[in-house]
Amino acid sequence: MEIAGFFGFIVLVLDVWAIVSIIGSNRGTGAKVLWTLLILILPVLGFIIWLIAGPRSAPRSA
Repeated sequence: MEIAGFFGFIVLVLDVWAIVSIIGSNRGTGAKVLWTLLILILPVLGFIIWLIAGPRSAPRSA
């Protein structure tokens, strides 16, 4: 397998994981659609932006 093919496969797996996480989140429909479109249009950059700005876990109460 070529390096480019392997890199492409890794990007695909990460993008699918991000989209599944987005769909399973408790965000509104509009936010889910926007994040999903960003990842589909810009796979690498969209994933990086989502990884930094997207997932927010709720703070656990003690």
